[in-house]
Amino acid sequence: MTLMETDTRSKIQLPSSLLQATEPIQALLETASLYLHIPFCHTRCHYCDFNTFAGRLPLREPYVRALLQEIEMAGSMARHENGHRRRSRTIFLGGGTPSLLTVDQITRLLQACFQSFAVDDNAEITMEANPGTLNQEQLIGIRKAGINRLSMGAQSFDAQLLKTLGRIHTPEEIVQAVQHARTAGFTSINIDFMFGLPDQTMQHWQETLKRALELRPEHLSLYSLIVEEGTPFHDWVNEGSIIPGDEDLCADMYEYADELLRQAGYVNYEISNWSLPGYHSRHNLTYWQNLPYIGMGTGAASSFAGRRFSNEREPTEYIKMIKAHRLPTVESEKVGPEQAMSETAFLGLRTAMGLHLPTFEERFGIPFSRFVGDRLQPVEEAGLLEHEDGWLRLSARGRLLGNEVFVRLLPD
Repeated sequence: MTLMETDTRSKIQLPSSLLQATEPIQALLETASLYLHIPFCHTRCHYCDFNTFAGRLPLREPYVRALLQEIEMAGSMARHENGHRRRSRTIFLGGGTPSLLTVDQITRLLQACFQSFAVDDNAEITMEANPGTLNQEQLIGIRKAGINRLSMGAQSFDAQLLKTLGRIHTPEEIVQAVQHARTAGFTSINIDFMFGLPDQTMQHWQETLKRALELRPEHLSLYSLIVEEGTPFHDWVNEGSIIPGDEDLCADMYEYADELLRQAGYVNYEISNWSLPGYHSRHNLTYWQNLPYIGMGTGAASSFAGRRFSNEREPTEYIKMIKAHRLPTVESEKVGPEQAMSETAFLGLRTAMGLHLPTFEERFGIPFSRFVGDRLQPVEEAGLLEHEDGWLRLSARGRLLGNEVFVRLLPD
């Protein structure tokens, strides 16, 4: 099946909990989700272009101390004019491999967040973890520290594909990590998997999904391999030593996963993300709804108070800047109204809910139709969009051709 032959048989059915706004948009715009970047890894995966570093584990404690300082600085920067702390609905520890930190280090980081920000009592607090770095005692400790959601980078249940990716864990360790997490009291677990990998067949993909569903995680993130410049994969593809899955196979894998997970009770609430009802990632929805967030740590990005800014990427230089009581910001730009509207539109259309047109107008003061003009007319005529009860969303076919829509929303 090619992308142009994609089945458009049905509209996307969504639970009412996803379609109902939990809070007015103006209240959400006064919050800030928090992201803490932990850049350390045992080894660097062959496909990874994230800001991560292998062989730097002795820097963990100096880095944590610097990050504690930045959390305090960021909290002061984000305070309201009346001096009140900025409210935060979610915290996300990403990387890298945050599970390489000790329980004490994780506890101190969370305590700093609670001291510098007004974190909701029911906040979603997520930590990324690699299955090969988790043990029962550690999981009990981080659950006690306040982590209430785990996101595990499993990627595959095929041992050879894991080696191809440069992952350090085995398929058996994925199962063990989930079992340990359940014993430790985690009731919200995400597992990441990849498709379109070199030498990955549909049978490989079907077996991985079968084993994943046996674990019954509350959330699954399924990503197609993107070969990024500067990675070993990029070099190997150019050399011809590996060949990623082609477009048609990737489309078939995606559609197979969507149908299988739908039958198992999961909701495809964002192009690459499925969850059981009530377990969608609130932190990731912050990004897709273009709400404010503050990133702390090396290379972390922020979108806050009408600006987008990012931090120094190199850990030792980051630590030096913090020791000198300097904010580690190295790039900053103002986000104008046109750019903010464009980004809100195409990020919203990545989600299954789509873009809520009344909320868009309330947020920006103009109707979406006036903002977009006739730019979307060709993709609407091609059946890539659908309207329903004030929502604009990608059709089933549009999900596989989303870039055709998104490019028309970008500012000139």
